[in-house]
Amino acid sequence: MQALADGLARFRRDVFPAKEDLFAHLATSHTPATLFIGCSDARVVPELITQSEPGELFVIRTAGNLVPAHTPGADGVAASIEYAVAVLGVSTIVVCGHSACGAMTALAEGHDLSDAPAIAGWLRHAAASRARAVAPAATVAGGDQVAALVRENVRAQLTNLATHPSVARALAEGTLTVHGWVYDIAGGTVEELDAPATAPAATAAA
Repeated sequence: MQALADGLARFRRDVFPAKEDLFAHLATSHTPATLFIGCSDARVVPELITQSEPGELFVIRTAGNLVPAHTPGADGVAASIEYAVAVLGVSTIVVCGHSACGAMTALAEGHDLSDAPAIAGWLRHAAASRARAVAPAATVAGGDQVAALVRENVRAQLTNLATHPSVARALAEGTLTVHGWVYDIAGGTVEELDAPATAPAATAAA
């Protein structure tokens, strides 16, 4: 807790004064252009990776950067997607996986999750990803099954994303593009993946 308190003090002393005008603007304005869906992993920081300012990204973080396919009923991920697309009017969605993902490692290596039933239940949203990763077309250099699963999982979540009515509508109207990224922690690089057939073709990452 002390580290957090020290960080807050540094923010108030060094960071906030330099961006005071920006924060004053943000106090009454919320117009992010991008919805960034990433993993909850502490090593993956969307604003740092993209060098975005406060207010530029609307961020959803879930274990394994999973996006459950749309179903009726209350759902925090679905509500956040709908708010970003239908209310805030974001024009871009990025689904970002990353190297050494714990969720994908657990699936690829068949970890025993009997003592973690909530995790096991959540990872069922990656069942399609796992099936695609074991297909011959999903093999990657060195036979790295975790890396293959990370990539196929991003593609699968883009497919799931398109089942959300607000997203499907915006895609049909041409007001939204979706992109799949894989961030390499050790190298600091981002690979952009080809979008699945249900999503528009992605453009090259900047």
